[in-house]
Amino acid sequence: MTTDIWTDLGADVDSLAVRAGREDLVGLGVHALPIDLSSTNPLPDIARGGDSYESLATGGRPLADGGSVYARLWNPTVARFESALAQLEYAEEAVAFSSGMAAMTAAISAFASSRDARHVVAVRPLYGGTDHLLASGAVAGVEVTFCAESEIRAAVRADTALVVVETPANPTLELVDIAGVVDSAGDVPVLVDNTFATPVLQNPLRHGAAMSLHSATKYLGGHGDVVAGVIACGEAEARRLRQVRAITGGVLHPLAAYLAHRGLGTLPVRIRAQQASAAAIAAWLVEQPEVERVHYPGLDGDPRGLLTSQLRGTGAMLAVALTGGYPAAERLTSRVRLFTHAVSLGGIDSLIQHPAALTHRPVSAEARPPESLVRLSIGLESARDLIADLEHALR
Repeated sequence: MTTDIWTDLGADVDSLAVRAGREDLVGLGVHALPIDLSSTNPLPDIARGGDSYESLATGGRPLADGGSVYARLWNPTVARFESALAQLEYAEEAVAFSSGMAAMTAAISAFASSRDARHVVAVRPLYGGTDHLLASGAVAGVEVTFCAESEIRAAVRADTALVVVETPANPTLELVDIAGVVDSAGDVPVLVDNTFATPVLQNPLRHGAAMSLHSATKYLGGHGDVVAGVIACGEAEARRLRQVRAITGGVLHPLAAYLAHRGLGTLPVRIRAQQASAAAIAAWLVEQPEVERVHYPGLDGDPRGLLTSQLRGTGAMLAVALTGGYPAAERLTSRVRLFTHAVSLGGIDSLIQHPAALTHRPVSAEARPPESLVRLSIGLESARDLIADLEHALR
């Protein structure tokens, strides 16, 4: 289980972001996070090394006197990042992977691998990569039912192994009631993609979810220089996920773990600043004649109360449907000067992209975002300058 000294003290998210996962640094005599790049580790002897290997290969932790054995099985730099994220998510443990998609694939493999439970219920909209993974049959033998939030209870079957949701959803920012989903799922574990909200704004496990997944490439790393994924969960779930990771080799590289862990320290500050700019930009876009609709939490008045009961903010992602359809979307993305036209999100710089042509291109036609939709990830630039850039590009 994760070391939770700071959560025991009742520390808030700002303190957790800075201090979590660093509890052993004083004992090591260092101040900055160390990076252990060892691919293999010395063994104390055959018996103890073998016992530690067996523990790690089956999803456990290294034995105290047996060593870490091999980096595909365990790495202390990765483990520190996992501990930090677990504390931010108020979870028992966390398991890190080489990317967000590696994390999602591992979760599906770990929970939908039983002969009697190979069915997954997935609530659309989802990130295009997740949708494609589930629809493509890439995880052998898994059957998927896509549905709306209101259809979960009817979609769950005796052989359902997992319910997958994303909230706020990519790319339309739709909100899902996590507690309601958990209730509809019954005994079936629920996985929530929490990438857009981050632990600063939402903690799915506190609403009954079994797992909270992040593409750490995005807000957690925060600087566009790392690819990583991580799942916060309970001890039993972590063991199953680590076993899949050990077998498939989807482990996070220690340098990437270091960068993602370093990014956590400024996560709350970044989120709040980016959120303030996103709210201002969303309010401006609503008034523009070229805009048909702005997708941003709270613009509809929050009829289900999720911005108070589940979320602690509106976030820094938004999407805009343009009255001019695809030609208008093409003009907007090509004419911006301060925004960068690129996929991904959650970094310190603002990005703009066309989901239907890029991140959601593999999604089936009935679930693909409209051609008029453009997604914005708001960074740390001045909101005034970003609005000026959008105004120039729109006009």
